[in-house]
Amino acid sequence: MKLLKERICQEGLILSETVLKVDSFLNHQVDTELVLEIGKEFAQIFGDEPITKVLTVEASGIQFAMATAAALGVPFLYAKKKKAITQAEKMYSASVFSFTRQETYQICVSQKYLGPSDKVLIVDDFLATGAALIGLTDIVKEAGAQLVGCGCVIEKSFQEGRNWLENKGVRVHSLARIASMSPGKVEFLEEHHLNRQTQGREEIVK
Repeated sequence: MKLLKERICQEGLILSETVLKVDSFLNHQVDTELVLEIGKEFAQIFGDEPITKVLTVEASGIQFAMATAAALGVPFLYAKKKKAITQAEKMYSASVFSFTRQETYQICVSQKYLGPSDKVLIVDDFLATGAALIGLTDIVKEAGAQLVGCGCVIEKSFQEGRNWLENKGVRVHSLARIASMSPGKVEFLEEHHLNRQTQGREEIVK
């Protein structure tokens, strides 16, 4: 997604080779127009599937799941990280380790809102280690629902998350796939492949 990549380059803060901060426009202060476009993009990509619900985890995935669900015309559902005292019903749950917060937490979804008749699209902001998305896929499986795919806004393709999901047979689509990054520089996967192909042709000519 060209617009998303431009904003990452313009406003993203690369704190290290593995940490990208996008809180000025995506997950703290939110550019609503951009998020709505992201939702439309996911709806177009996965529009061939009979999706009944969009699923994410609180909190940073909520705006993208809502935008996607609105574009698809279906409800969205978010897994909670802590069970509220008002939730007396039975829950599906999974254990998730957060790399950014360095802690493990339980995510849960009410059994009232997810079941075997559902066709689920998971949407989240980042795909890196894949821990949160794997937790969500486990909840979908526990519910007996069908997972149609995972849509990720930004993917750190140099980390193992995609491999974990694809090894489970999950369809994965990310709008911006980062091949590498360092302070002041980000290289997207398509550019990375193109650069390698160009370099190979130059070596052949030589």
